Amino acid sequence: MRETLAAIAAADDMARRGLVVKLLTALKQICNHPAQYLGEERPTIAGRSGKLELLDELLDTLLAEGASALVFTQYVRMGRLVERHLAARGVATQFLHGGTPVAEREAMVRRFQDGEVPVFLLSLKAAGTGLNLTRAEHVVHYDRWWNPAVEAQATDRAYRIGQTRPVQVHRLVAEGTVEDRIADLLARKRRLADAVLGSGESAFTELTDAELADLVALRGDER
Repeated sequence: MRETLAAIAAADDMARRGLVVKLLTALKQICNHPAQYLGEERPTIAGRSGKLELLDELLDTLLAEGASALVFTQYVRMGRLVERHLAARGVATQFLHGGTPVAEREAMVRRFQDGEVPVFLLSLKAAGTGLNLTRAEHVVHYDRWWNPAVEAQATDRAYRIGQTRPVQVHRLVAEGTVEDRIADLLARKRRLADAVLGSGESAFTELTDAELADLVALRGDER
């Protein structure tokens, strides 16, 4: 982080944008699992990621209750790591990503819907549309897509026509990291957007004094 921030401070506008994206991507990967960031070929998976340990605890509880779950990640490499880790723990999984052939994709959906595979790993982009996964009672976002609309679209795979059970959504966030702060930012933006869409201008009357002051403060020319 120190190295990249120093490079950002010395970069021109175009290079700066690329460095910022690179930094955020690297930190997100480290939050997921060090092996993802390091690009290790044959990594030791267990015991190195608090987030993965939390996923284990969550899935152990869900599977003990006979429930099924969708687990989303935006990274194919992370999906592979989770797939390998869960297989070593004896958890039946399957992983759908952008390179999955159409016929196999349909077979995966059928196996999950029939209850043959309780944990369905999916890359976020590949699972955005065209899937009906109403067998799922839980949706787990292993890492956060920083576009809430894309994340919501993936979550909706479990809310399709025919769903008769409540669906719980779990978002895993590494505490104290950039993930934590961006999750808070997204939550605040979503609350504001939902309020405005639901009640128009009256929503602004519910802002705190600090939020209101920030909203109406005159700033310099930002164009």
